[in-house]
Amino acid sequence: MDLKLNPVAMPNTIRPGAGLRPSATTGAQGVGGGFSGALKSALNSVSAAQNESTRLQQEVQMENPKVSLEETMVAIQKAQIGFTATLHVRNRMVQAYTDIMNMQV
Repeated sequence: MDLKLNPVAMPNTIRPGAGLRPSATTGAQGVGGGFSGALKSALNSVSAAQNESTRLQQEVQMENPKVSLEETMVAIQKAQIGFTATLHVRNRMVQAYTDIMNMQV
């Protein structure tokens, strides 16, 4: 089994120390959509991984000889890890919102 992982590069808009800050002319979005664009992109990739793992599961169940069980299990694990990471980000965002709302003014 040959497993090839593609390196993941952070976009310049969210890379720590990149020095890119939204100015008054670019607004809150910043360059390339900023945080909301990065979040949307991450959610789309998690959704795509889940769809791919579902498709591979169905192919294995239909006994398609072109789809291996190993490939399917790797896709399932990728989707599960992505979903877990998304869940943690959501929980952190809700906690941050709750903390901000409970601040004394």
